[in-house]
Formats: sequence, C-alpha cells, structure tokens
Amino acid sequence: MATKAVTTAFLLLGAIQDVAAFWRMECRGRTGLARMDPIMDPGVVSPHIHAVHGSSGFALDATYNDLVAGSCTSCAVKQDKSAYWTPALYFQDAETQEFEVVPQVGGMLAYYLLRGPNVTAFPPNFHMVAGSNYRRDYTVGDPKAPDPPQSSWVALKQTSQEDLEQRALGFNCMNYQKTPEGSLDRHYLPDKDFLDANCIDGLRLEVMFPSCWNGEVAAQDHKSHVAYPDLVGNGVCPDTHTSRLPTLFYEIIWDTHANQFQGRKGQFVISNGDPTGFGYHGDFMNGWDPAFLQKAIDVCTNDSGDIRDCPVFVENGPLQTDEEQHACEFALPEALAGEDGAVPNLKSLPGNLAIQSGPQSATRGSADATPIASVVNSVISDVLGAGGTTTTALSTTSSSLVTSSSAIATSSAPGGAFIESSPTPAVSSQDFNALTSPLQPTPPEPTPSSESSSSEPAPPTTTSAPVFTSEPGVEYRVVSTQTITHGPLIEEIVWMEPVVYVTEDSVTTVTVNPPAVRSARKIQGRHALQHRHHGHH
Repeated sequence: MATKAVTTAFLLLGAIQDVAAFWRMECRGRTGLARMDPIMDPGVVSPHIHAVHGSSGFALDATYNDLVAGSCTSCAVKQDKSAYWTPALYFQDAETQEFEVVPQVGGMLAYYLLRGPNVTAFPPNFHMVAGSNYRRDYTVGDPKAPDPPQSSWVALKQTSQEDLEQRALGFNCMNYQKTPEGSLDRHYLPDKDFLDANCIDGLRLEVMFPSCWNGEVAAQDHKSHVAYPDLVGNGVCPDTHTSRLPTLFYEIIWDTHANQFQGRKGQFVISNGDPTGFGYHGDFMNGWDPAFLQKAIDVCTNDSGDIRDCPVFVENGPLQTDEEQHACEFALPEALAGEDGAVPNLKSLPGNLAIQSGPQSATRGSADATPIASVVNSVISDVLGAGGTTTTALSTTSSSLVTSSSAIATSSAPGGAFIESSPTPAVSSQDFNALTSPLQPTPPEPTPSSESSSSEPAPPTTTSAPVFTSEPGVEYRVVSTQTITHGPLIEEIVWMEPVVYVTEDSVTTVTVNPPAVRSARKIQGRHALQHRHHGHH
C-alpha cells in the first residue's frame, strides 16, 4: 500500500511540473515558539509568534554569523545552521473565546528543489520572506476553485509576482486513508467543520519561496531581491532576476484533529490574527557554508529526496537523531522570558493581536514591536499635546507584561510534500493523541520529559492590590495578581500600571520595569512519540 501511494504522488507531481533532483531537510525539533523575527523586526519583539526551526543561534537580532556560531541545529544535517520560521497555528474556542496552540506533528520539512540551470548556493547574509503577513483576500480568481492549467496563466495575465505569491501557499488536508491531495492545491485555511470531517491526520501548511535572484544579498524590503519563476516553483525567471537559487518549500503538519479539539465549536487561526490563510508566510535566513551547500547541490541528485542518499551529508555525518534534533533550542531574550505561547486558555493571541478576516488588508494590530520605553514617551507626548493635568497608564494587556510557563509540545511524525504514503510505522490518531497529552512539569531544574499527565492548571484567581511607590515621583498601581499552578510549580503574577502625572509646567518620565514574577521559569517537555517521514525505509 505504501509503495502504491508513493508512485501516485510521483505521477501527480510529474503531471504538474517538471521533476528535478531535490532533498528534504528534516527538522524534527522546534528550537522555539516565540515572538521573534530578526528579518522583519530585528532587535525588538515581533507582533506575532513564530514556530522556529534550525540553528540555536536564532535571536531577536540574529545575523548569519550568529546562526553559524550556534551550538546546535534542530535539523538532521548538523552543517545546516539556517533558520526556518513561520507563524504558528492556534485554535479559538467559540464559547470561551480562549486560544491554545495546535500541536505540531513531526517538526517541519524544508525541501531543497534543484530546478533550473546552474543552481547557486545561498551566499552568507542571505535571507528572504515568502508571503504577505497583512493579506486577507485572494485576487487570482476564486480560491475555492481549482487553479487553471499553468499553460494558461500567461494568457490569463496571472503571472505577476503578486499572483504567483498567492499561489505559493498551500493548505493540504491530511488523510492517509485517501489519495493524497496535491501540494499547493488549496490556497485558503479550511474551516473547522471541513477539517473535522475530512482531515483526520491534520492540516499541512505549505509555502514555496522564490528561486530567481538578482545577485543582491538582500533587499531593504527583504523580498524584491528574489522573484518567482512564472510557474511558482518552476518555469522562467524574470529578466531582472536571472540567477537560480535552490527552490525552498516548507511544510508543517498541525494536528487539527487532536482529541482536545474534538466536539468543540471554534475556529483555527494563524498566529498573526489571520483566519483566512491568505496572510500565511515563511522566513528563511541562510546558515549554510556556501561551499558545502554548493557541493550538496552538485552531488545530491538522487530522485528519492532522502538526505540519507546524499553522500555529501552522509560522509560528513553522522546525521542527527530525532532526539538530538529535539534537544536543540535557542535562548529566549529577557523581554520574552515570561511569555509562553504554548499554555492553554490564552485570553488573546500572543502579542494581543486582533483577529482580522478582511477582505481589506490587516493592520499591524494592537501589538507593536516598539520597545516599552518608546510607548511611555509616546503616551507622555500625547498628553502634553492635549495640555492640562491627567493620569495615563499603559494597557495591562500589553504582551510584555504577561508571564506564564508550560511544556512545549513537540513530536515527530509523517510529512512529504512530493512523496506521499501511509505513515511508517503506522500510528493511529488515537495512539497519537494519547501520546500528546499535556506534559507534567518537572521539579526546579527543567529537563526533557516524556511523562504524560492529564492534569490541568488551576483556574486563575485575581485580587485587588494597593498603589505603591518604588521611588520618589514614580507611582505604580497594582491592577491584579494571579496565581497559576502547574503541578508542583506555583507562579504568582503581578500586573502593574505605571501612573504618569502630567501638568503644563512639569512632566515626570516613567521607566517601566517588568512586573515581579516569583518562581517563574521555562518548562520544557518532550513527547515520546517518534514517527518517520514519508519515503524513509
């Protein structure tokens, strides 16, 4: 049965576009789940949360040198110190309006498709972005209708970069009991009713990156130095971008059919506040040594796509085990040390982002990547402009004031954008869900754990607290306190508002410090479930 499914997938790909050499970079581990994006928001907290894979050198202001200097990678080939990231997927409960992150299945796969003549390795300091974060509509026809044949795209005038970018996104319904869907066949996020009825093995989010290059390391907008060929993943490059890079293709399976979502009304939403899927996107920052990557491009031409069939990777191995990939993580910056986007019952998306369905383009949302000190200065400026005496406080829902901790759910499982088969070994949905139940936090020094627990955090309790002064002229108003219990760990969280008094003659400037958090720490866990990707033997 598995061999038949693989053959079908090869025929499907061959019917869509030319088949060329490629390999699948397996990144079983997730190095982190955090509001970090060193491309779009360098040096500051990003508005929305990302699932990140690759080098442990990933940071708010990471550079090529930082990635290369990382102590580990969550990918199978230890020479790959690149960073791969996309927005995470969340479920919002219709009754409580609360959010919880959807479990990832198998980390991610990053396909390196070697298409076109003279494919060139990514140079140092190269990065790029695919997709548009703020898009909330689809302008290339009806997104729920099949794409027209590629041979008609030119005649239909559907080969602009904007058109191709929209067709470079895919939402693949996973059901190993049926014939697999083609990659990039569906360009929108299906609703929960459809997912419940049809996608019993989850939803695979896909993004294809541009592969045509103008020779510049990066553009100011992080996109215009690259372009799509006229068939998205293949075809002819624009005259302005004549060099050919590896065609990157990401896929991540999210377990939308997990037990905790069954029988519940609600919606799945991407972490940037997008329930449509049109604003899905991916980021890539190169961490390869160019000479090593170029050798792999020239030598690794086996049609299987399996990195174990590439002598460059094997001879410079050994390849990392799943456990080694899972063990690699980056360090959270101090600004995010108390924020954990994996805890259940979140009152809002991380970053306090509003859900924006469109069709008009989304705005940046209620969160901002501006440092808190700048926010305070802005508040004071606004008050001064109005004149008079007033009291102003920062919003208590500011994401930088939210602190919590929980286990991060990671596991390995099937994938395969272009080679698809039933998972080997086969694991039922019931077995998977049983193995991905909430993890029991470990005592004070956190260590990886595969122990399952069905315990849930105690409901938060809040009490009022008085105003106090930390120094002359600076007053903080304690809005509430909250106690959260995670097994043996008890956190006490204090929310404080800085109170700024402004008169026409004088201004008191307040520097906001993070709220006091006692016993807060990052709890990390690992699931015991180990799957293999498609095509592995």
